[in-house]
Amino acid sequence: MMTDLFNNSDTLYQAFLARDRSYDGHMFVCVATTGIFCRLSCPARKPGKDHVRFFETAAACLEQGYRPCKKCRPLEPAGQPEPIISNLLARLEQNPDHVWSETDLAKLGLDPSTVRRLFKRHIGMTFLDLARLRRAGRGITALAQGANVIDAQLDAGYDSASGFRDAVTRLLGQPPARLKGRHLLQADWMETPVGAMLAIADRHRLHLLEFFERKALTAEIQRLQKTMNSTVSFGRSPPIDQIEKELAAYFKGESAAFHTPLARHGSPFTCKVWDALTRIPPGVTHSYAQLAQTIGQPTAMRAVARANGANQLAIIIPCHRVIGANGSLTGYAGGLWRKNWLLTHEKRYFPACNSLANSL
Repeated sequence: MMTDLFNNSDTLYQAFLARDRSYDGHMFVCVATTGIFCRLSCPARKPGKDHVRFFETAAACLEQGYRPCKKCRPLEPAGQPEPIISNLLARLEQNPDHVWSETDLAKLGLDPSTVRRLFKRHIGMTFLDLARLRRAGRGITALAQGANVIDAQLDAGYDSASGFRDAVTRLLGQPPARLKGRHLLQADWMETPVGAMLAIADRHRLHLLEFFERKALTAEIQRLQKTMNSTVSFGRSPPIDQIEKELAAYFKGESAAFHTPLARHGSPFTCKVWDALTRIPPGVTHSYAQLAQTIGQPTAMRAVARANGANQLAIIIPCHRVIGANGSLTGYAGGLWRKNWLLTHEKRYFPACNSLANSL
């Protein structure tokens, strides 16, 4: 059965007009005038609203007699990185010191303008900007470990001192000299079937895991830096490697268990709510009232809702498993379509957890 969100054709039609990629793999549009069905992000000319119908699965479109679009290829897996992006990201990891240019892209047989558009659409910045950001992150790490500015500049691959200073200041809002000896948090993103996520961790614990589209993400990062009296540099740390592997297992339906060490920045009450959230089994949902009863404070439903919304560790602390008292989906910072997807995924792949919970 479709949720209220997916029955809202006005919302879906506007997403179709905007070519919203966030619905890819979760919603399909059937066009009566052509007899084909597409992803909502399809670049083809848009028909009028009266000529389209929306379905949650490609199978439903096929059952209605619609053919898959040859432009957007809706039968291919959604959420898979573009081969060009995967290739260039791998090259960036293999040779982080290289100073990339459009000439390098052309030598690989790639059109720089195509690469620029792909990276802007999928990651939010161009590949060359990303490469510069990575190099600046290496220099920031060197500064935090005690290197002088010129050594950190050279380690980051910058020939120009002014260019290095500008890159660091744009990235962190602080000149290089103020970063010497500072403890740094590392940040990196990872692709998932429901969109890119940003992970931030120190050497020992994961501090943040959020979807890129979350409107409050910038404010959350600023609060985290203030709380930790630290700053964030792009790079890897053991907790980020671990959560990436655990998320991969989760999305494959192999395991819903997370063992990555977490740093939880909340009041004792908030952490109590988060503990209760982690005890809700996959495939099971609770209302705010049930959650309040679970922590022994049945009248604190509003406070429970605020604590739920303050969660900065998406999926790991499963705030998506809280729904309205009437069974409807309620607000979710990652978007209601993601909440629906996660709940459907868990019921499909972790029925043992669901059955165990219902038997208790």
